[in-house]
Amino acid sequence: MKWKTRVTELLNIQYPIIQGGLAHLAYAELAAAVSNAGGLGQITAMSLDDPEQLRHEIKKVRSLTDQPFGVNFAIGQHGRPFSGFVDIAIEEKVPVISVTGGNPTPLFQQIEGKDMVKLVLVASKRQALKAEELGADAVMVVGQEGGGHLGKDDTGTFVLIPRVVDAVSIPVIASGGIGDGRGLMAALSFGAEGVEMGTRFIATKECVHASDEYKRALIEGDESGTVVIKRSLGAPARAISNAWTNQILAAETSNPGYEELKSYISGEANKRYIYDGEVDKGFAWAGQVMGLIQDIPSVKDLIERIISQGESIREMWSNTSSKEL
Repeated sequence: MKWKTRVTELLNIQYPIIQGGLAHLAYAELAAAVSNAGGLGQITAMSLDDPEQLRHEIKKVRSLTDQPFGVNFAIGQHGRPFSGFVDIAIEEKVPVISVTGGNPTPLFQQIEGKDMVKLVLVASKRQALKAEELGADAVMVVGQEGGGHLGKDDTGTFVLIPRVVDAVSIPVIASGGIGDGRGLMAALSFGAEGVEMGTRFIATKECVHASDEYKRALIEGDESGTVVIKRSLGAPARAISNAWTNQILAAETSNPGYEELKSYISGEANKRYIYDGEVDKGFAWAGQVMGLIQDIPSVKDLIERIISQGESIREMWSNTSSKEL
């Protein structure tokens, strides 16, 4: 069965499945595994210490796969300067660039005229329209079920995806709450032409930087095991509920500024959990899809399972007469 959409054609991939940027986790091993399995793997640029580390990761991906891959740039409100990292992506002729967490205009200006596919993560119809206006080739649209940084409107994937599909002419990639073939087929039925998954790819064998404790929490938790932090900063983000996020939420009741919360929400606090497994001394991003995660397969097995389930659903639909619906 062919899985041809505008997204697969745009990205030159076999299946319309994209791996999310995954701060501090999306490096060569995971990106290459996703690309080798027919999806689009991505490296996270802004978690690296310097641009030359990005060059190293790009070369490492290319030593592990000959398939297309992308580099994600998370340019949030308190993000680091990214120009030097973009220069490396240009020099290394990275085929796909994705932008999350901020205004893509300066990055788009820097890569103007380069042969790079431009993806932008958005969380509202307004943001999607703006991304299209700025020159995005496709938008990744995240519903409030997703892990990590979300939109401010708390709009779920079921409503948000068709709203954006109806508003833009460029391809839409659905994100948030998707972790199996049912989610893929639901996204396609809404008019999306691909899916992006973050949390589900953490619980895989090739996500080698994620601690066993982190992966275990994803398996043992359920859809009620996450909370949204950073609302007081205007940057809501979904994480696994634990003692550390309880402290963050308690601190946020007094509407503190960024500096007062910095030690709680820093990359170092994130890495204490996701790298070191210190589950009550840091935090870990996760979406509500953790309720659907029950194992830690290889990336290849996961994608094959998603596609097989999707094909079974498609066959069921084609065999169901209108009288039976």
